[in-house]
Amino acid sequence: MGRKKIDKSSVKIYHISMKDILILGIESSCDETACSVVRNGREILSNVVLSQIDIHKLYGGVVPEIASRNHVEAIDVVFREALKEAGVTMNDIDAIAVTYGAGLVGALMVGVSFAKALSQATGKPLIAVNHIEGHICANYLTYADLEPPYLCLLTSGGNTSIVDVVDYNNYDVLASTVDDAVGEAFDKVARVLGLPYPGGPKVDELQKQGKASYAFHTVLLNNGNFSYSGLKTAVINTIHNSQQRGEEVNAADIARSFTVCAIDGLIKRTEQLLGVTGRKTVAVAGGVGANSYIRQRLDELSKRGYRVCLPKLALCGDNAAMIASRGYFMYLEGQFADSLLNANPSLKLRGQKPHH
Repeated sequence: MGRKKIDKSSVKIYHISMKDILILGIESSCDETACSVVRNGREILSNVVLSQIDIHKLYGGVVPEIASRNHVEAIDVVFREALKEAGVTMNDIDAIAVTYGAGLVGALMVGVSFAKALSQATGKPLIAVNHIEGHICANYLTYADLEPPYLCLLTSGGNTSIVDVVDYNNYDVLASTVDDAVGEAFDKVARVLGLPYPGGPKVDELQKQGKASYAFHTVLLNNGNFSYSGLKTAVINTIHNSQQRGEEVNAADIARSFTVCAIDGLIKRTEQLLGVTGRKTVAVAGGVGANSYIRQRLDELSKRGYRVCLPKLALCGDNAAMIASRGYFMYLEGQFADSLLNANPSLKLRGQKPHH
């Protein structure tokens, strides 16, 4: 997808409306059942998230079948609580936005089926939201004045990309991982270190106590994309070789060395692309955006004159407010789905080319 010139006067239309638009967001792509009501794409009226972390902690990771069953049990309760917390009824809702990909197929189907039934029962338009695009829109819920164009550093459990957000509905992927996502790598390293699920936050806590004493190679490839598979393997081999020699493994140093390597390549490439594109703002999206080291490195970028947008911590993980926000901008363009909508577990960000 090419970059196109934006007429700023056309962008302003998103902030001029004859009436407030209320979007109901529904999110069930993994292990959070969430519903939210958002006004005009930027103001959260309610954001109810029911996490299954305590359930999946017993298994050391998300079990898809268990996640799906728990979504079925929770979704109606979460939906009703979201309306109650927002102080609205379905009569006040203008459209229903639901995550239809990417994610676990069974989990996605629960949210999609619920949203389709609700749309049919109420006559409200249905909007099919790409989960990855939802993460980008989490920034509009924290920064009321944020407008495209800007770069977005996308760091979720299933996707790692640097995206040129050309306008509200136009994305150009400039760099991305060719294998594992950064969040996935954090979880795998946590497992190898014997840290409990969810692993990413535990690695972050541990790395604060360590030193970057292990020399792991960069994740930044010569072609400007990223690879996390080799870094993950290097960590596993380092731990295994130390154990074979009877040496004590310094888990904090491993965590610190891994974190620095995993994040520094992302920041270096982001700064390169800020220079290439001339963008002055970089926003962060996805769960790894909550990592303390990435926030420290981004703070250094801000001191060099760039505007850095970091969503509130509660909006870095999966939630329905970001889905409702994304749905708002699609609503304005009349991007509606029909009753044939189905889950798409392998959905990519528009503008992202598959790697071979």
